[in-house]
Amino acid sequence: MAALEVSGLKKSFGGLKALNDVNLTVEFGTVHAIIGPNGAGKSTLLNAFVGRLIPDAGSVVFDGISLIGLQPHQINQAGVVRVFQTPEIFGELSLLDNVLIPAFSHRDGEFQLNGWSHAAEQASVHEAAKHMLEDVGLYGKRNMIANSLSRGDKRRLELAMCLAQEPKLLLLDEPTAGMSRADTNSTIDLLQRLGDGKVTKIIIEHDMHVVFSLAEKISVMAQGAIIAEGAPDAIKTDPRVQEAYLGGAHL
Repeated sequence: MAALEVSGLKKSFGGLKALNDVNLTVEFGTVHAIIGPNGAGKSTLLNAFVGRLIPDAGSVVFDGISLIGLQPHQINQAGVVRVFQTPEIFGELSLLDNVLIPAFSHRDGEFQLNGWSHAAEQASVHEAAKHMLEDVGLYGKRNMIANSLSRGDKRRLELAMCLAQEPKLLLLDEPTAGMSRADTNSTIDLLQRLGDGKVTKIIIEHDMHVVFSLAEKISVMAQGAIIAEGAPDAIKTDPRVQEAYLGGAHL
């Protein structure tokens, strides 16, 4: 059953066709990777999913809801949550506060400063936030200031913040960018168990070790279009993919 259905998506910037009739189906509970060389249109596609840009034509339907024309916060409320290439956290706040903000925002539809005074009374939200930090291995650091974390731990914190929003679809834009191999492998392990098959994940990633460790299905983009799609083993040997990656240097 499809979680996300993209049909005939087009977007041009002047004479450049950033998205050229993209069709994509992502099944519920799966990990679907979108790969391709720089400039292939991957980030443009992701921006269309979250309301950062309006396509010229086509449709994006998530869980039966059309996302075209919705505001980013409305798309978020529908269950679509994005993890950016550079971790988006509140650097001057504690880890626990970082998770509490999206947790309260998800519950109430917005975050209001005048509601913060009684936050300590909201035991269920606090317990959920602590549980999210425990899930990503950061509970012991819950009172630390977020800016003091390593890049790998900042990514873990951002994932905890995303989970606090109870996502149905998690969009991961190069989740291991800039990480050491040890942090990358740790993040792979974390992503493999997060969501427990209940969260659909779309991953944009250049590191093929990450892609082939996580993805059940891979879509390959080049020049704004999807040129190949299939299981990881099939993608590895597809001549169109090898040509797009300049002889397969990235595979």
